[in-house]
Amino acid sequence: MSPAKVLITGVTGFIGGSILSHLLSRSRESGQLEISVLARNDNRAKAYSSENLNVYVIRDLDDYAAIKAAAAENDIVIHTASGYHQGSARALIEGLAVRKSKDAKAQVYYIHTSGTSNLADHPISGTYLEPREFSDKNEDLYTYLKIREGIEQYAQRTTDLVVIKAGKEGNVPTTIIMSPTIYGVGSGKFNRLTIQYPRQMKAAMEGGRAEYVGDGQGVWDFVHILDLAALYEIILMDWVTGQRAVPVGETGILFSGTGRFTWKEVAEGIGKAGLSLGKLEDAETRSISLEEAANKWVGGDKQLCELGFASNARTTAEIGKELGWKPSRTRKEWEQSFLEEFKELLKKDDSL
Repeated sequence: MSPAKVLITGVTGFIGGSILSHLLSRSRESGQLEISVLARNDNRAKAYSSENLNVYVIRDLDDYAAIKAAAAENDIVIHTASGYHQGSARALIEGLAVRKSKDAKAQVYYIHTSGTSNLADHPISGTYLEPREFSDKNEDLYTYLKIREGIEQYAQRTTDLVVIKAGKEGNVPTTIIMSPTIYGVGSGKFNRLTIQYPRQMKAAMEGGRAEYVGDGQGVWDFVHILDLAALYEIILMDWVTGQRAVPVGETGILFSGTGRFTWKEVAEGIGKAGLSLGKLEDAETRSISLEEAANKWVGGDKQLCELGFASNARTTAEIGKELGWKPSRTRKEWEQSFLEEFKELLKKDDSL
């Protein structure tokens, strides 16, 4: 049996790079996968060519024709480059539809990377409150996303709905992995850090204190990047081996949280790590306004700041565990990760 042709996007990033390294370490002996990557035309793309990986070069995520053409030469796409970019997601799905139209036996499949800020509320502004905890099993998440999108447009949620619709239109099975805060140092070749905590760490060093929004009592989930990479492998191999137990389409939305935290606890972790590394004078934290946090962390985008740094987004990842996913990192590793990520941030940027 010939290997499944898998295209991974976002491989120079935190999630995609870690998934790629994980799959390469696990798949080269089995011969079940033929992995290609999609990358911008720069020196980083050349680094993957030197590892005997097939590299599809694009100008950027708006390079619709090139992205679609790359997907049309593969059976499966794992899209991690951006959860907020509708055009690239649609181009990849349409490319898989082209492949299927040319080869009726092609077993095409699309795996999309998203986040639980899609479900998050607005406890600071008070415009929308969400007390519930979501499960990825026996719950109509698709309808919920449509309702929320009708109330308030949010680019990542909009893209998820586009993914499901485009998959249905092109007869391409889709699964969305909706992750919470992803922590830990990744295993990719280039970017080894997530987005959320490093932004807060930089702001803490600039302002002299770790900060949180409002009372900091918003509750989110977390997952370690290497545990998450293992979940992607399970979902991928479920399709490759023909098990097909993973839901697709309107029911194909999976969570990946393994533990829970409050945003004030994040500030406390950053404060302690910054103090131990001599980057902060003390480990004290302080509350700031949503507007101030938005300006410091996300370029003034108050919607993104509240949904991604101050909200409630509680989920239960049931489907992955039923498939055999066994995440091994605990809250202890989450607490230790602040120091590890702070060190990686300092190593990455000598100016800090």
